Amino acid sequence: MSDYSFCQNSEDEKQLTWKPIQKHVKLETVIGNVTEIASESPEGSVGNYIVMDCPDWVIVIAEDKDEFLMVKQWRHGTQSLSIEFPGGVIDPGESSLEGALRELREETGCFPKTIVKLRELSPNPALFSNKVHFYYATELSQQGCQDLDEDEFLNYMRISKNEVLENMGKPPFIHGLMSSALLAYIQYKKNS
Repeated sequence: MSDYSFCQNSEDEKQLTWKPIQKHVKLETVIGNVTEIASESPEGSVGNYIVMDCPDWVIVIAEDKDEFLMVKQWRHGTQSLSIEFPGGVIDPGESSLEGALRELREETGCFPKTIVKLRELSPNPALFSNKVHFYYATELSQQGCQDLDEDEFLNYMRISKNEVLENMGKPPFIHGLMSSALLAYIQYKKNS
């Protein structure tokens, strides 16, 4: 017999839904704001929770024959280099598609003839308020050089799809959102 004092499964989402009461920005940063949210639980108790309010992000899986176009850059959180699909923050007033095209061009100098939105998801709904948008780009043409932001230092490279598929999740392919993007790509390819 279980020692659990509470076991419940219900279709009623009201039993799961919290009600935000008050928001207070604790810290403004260049990547987003740290916000404290006072929320009332379904049972009426109140708790304070920290959320990062960030702009939406975009990630572009750029495919050229049997290779992906990827970037290698330093990540301050892990203090290590990471190989990733091109991407970044969507600028104010920019659509996710415009952001995807801009980020691909800025980081690689390439432009796609075809680009398809795969999906969008929450990068970490417990801590972040934003969404990340995944795009799949093909028929790439080189239309210039990198045009990086002032604090952006990265190299772009072509890596075989097999190498990426075999190594995603292992150093230096450590960024969790890249695994999510790759899964969206695999699902798209399976269904197309």
